[in-house]
Amino acid sequence: MQERIIHSNACINEGAAHLAQDVPEFAFALKETGPLPLRLRKDGFEALLQAIVSQQVSVAAARAIWKRLKDAKLTGPRKVMWATEDELRSAGLSRQKVKYAKSLAESRIDFSALRVKSTSEIVSQLTQVSGIGVWTAEIYAMFSLGRADVFAPGDLALQESARVLFKLNQRPTEKQLRIMAEDWAPWRAVAARLLWAYYHVAKEREGIL
Repeated sequence: MQERIIHSNACINEGAAHLAQDVPEFAFALKETGPLPLRLRKDGFEALLQAIVSQQVSVAAARAIWKRLKDAKLTGPRKVMWATEDELRSAGLSRQKVKYAKSLAESRIDFSALRVKSTSEIVSQLTQVSGIGVWTAEIYAMFSLGRADVFAPGDLALQESARVLFKLNQRPTEKQLRIMAEDWAPWRAVAARLLWAYYHVAKEREGIL
């Protein structure tokens, strides 16, 4: 069966309405957050390279490194493949991330072909690349390919948001949250957007954000 693709805010609104009707906690969260963001971005090599750049650094640091890579014209697969380690390091990549960037460039992923693969196939293929874990692959499927029924239970903000919204005694593990999210099909990607939005509302209320 062809997986549903999110194309517009109308898709997000449809998914949010479905979730709010089925899950009282989501109905409450949606009143708190208001309309949810679309958050779609382009697919392809740059999207995954940017995800690698963003790993384990602050948003500000990731933006600064990405700008240096863009300025140096080091965001395409051939340029990354041909670049020396020193050139990539001077743009702000760690030695480990240089290896990851090179691995991605050498993987020769057919990004157009990914668009018609199942989410499970996408995650399986992407995670074969050094430096790309399940979380990164699921986020790519969600935001770069617009998959409506993908979730990223390894995300700490999603875990914490679920703990607060569903009044759990402790933050669910990745496995526990993946099982919880099965009930939110076929709109798990919208559930993720709602949980992220609610996370910000809840933490602002606590004075953390």
